[in-house]
Amino acid sequence: MSSAVTATAPADLARVFNENRRFLFGLCYRMTGSAADADDLVQETFARALASPPARTHEPWRPWLVRVAVNLARDELRRRKRRAYKGPWLPEPVDDAQVFEPAHEPAHEPVATAGRYELVESVSFAFLLALEALSPVQRAVLLLRDVLEYNGAETAEALALTEANVRVVHHRARTAMAAYDARRRPLSRALTEQTLEVMGRFLRCMSTQDVAGMEALLAADVVTLNDTNGRYPAAGVPVVGANKVARFHAGIADLRKQQLPRIEVRSLNGTPAVVCSYDPPVTDRFAPAFITLGDLDEHGRIRRIYMLLAPEKISRLIPSGRGAPA
Repeated sequence: MSSAVTATAPADLARVFNENRRFLFGLCYRMTGSAADADDLVQETFARALASPPARTHEPWRPWLVRVAVNLARDELRRRKRRAYKGPWLPEPVDDAQVFEPAHEPAHEPVATAGRYELVESVSFAFLLALEALSPVQRAVLLLRDVLEYNGAETAEALALTEANVRVVHHRARTAMAAYDARRRPLSRALTEQTLEVMGRFLRCMSTQDVAGMEALLAADVVTLNDTNGRYPAAGVPVVGANKVARFHAGIADLRKQQLPRIEVRSLNGTPAVVCSYDPPVTDRFAPAFITLGDLDEHGRIRRIYMLLAPEKISRLIPSGRGAPA
């Protein structure tokens, strides 16, 4: 488990906040898949610490903060899953610096833990979407045990469960992750570079509406997921299959052919991402900006394409004045 921070009195809360903020944000983000929600949850955690600090402030604060934050995140996850969402839901992309502590920031290499999943892997879109199949308590147990390296007793204390319950929930969570585990690819510099190269070729083919060129880069069972939350015209369901995905993206390029986007490559969620923005936007009918990420299979073909257009999920990552959504 990560090293704890000791505080001697409630007056030390500002220091405790600064030393634990990034860790708690990373935990809450992995729990919810939302940077905005994670920000709110971290603020609420420290508001509770200010109003009702732990009884023994001379002891490490982090276990108490984790207990509060993870249970707030469980409640928020339940609320989010009850809210209606138009079309496919994708996690909110985040800059690597938001979710990795300075000593652990990736330089295109996996950040290893003694747990089942690496830190970088645990913020990938594939992993976060796999977590959506879990209940909030299963998600919390899996993250604490298999990512953050909590033992059974620490996890039980954080979630107000018995150790026996933790074992049962943990087993069920791992069972639910079996499909994801079977398709995992080890993170490496080589995979990062390959992903960047293949996605770049795909987007170049897309810009020229080269259906055959795109199709050659896609796995047979490729899926494109477009997250607009109903704001812009896009496929409201997953697009499945190499030919359908290629033709879908050629159609998008045809609609936007009157103006070339500004393109920036960034590392988001531990993987290369392409940030596109139109300045000025072509029309209110189309998204002024979007972010694209992709996953490759073991043969180097694209198996998932994630396109985010919902303004509330990408606005913080779009440079000011470059098609930033209103």
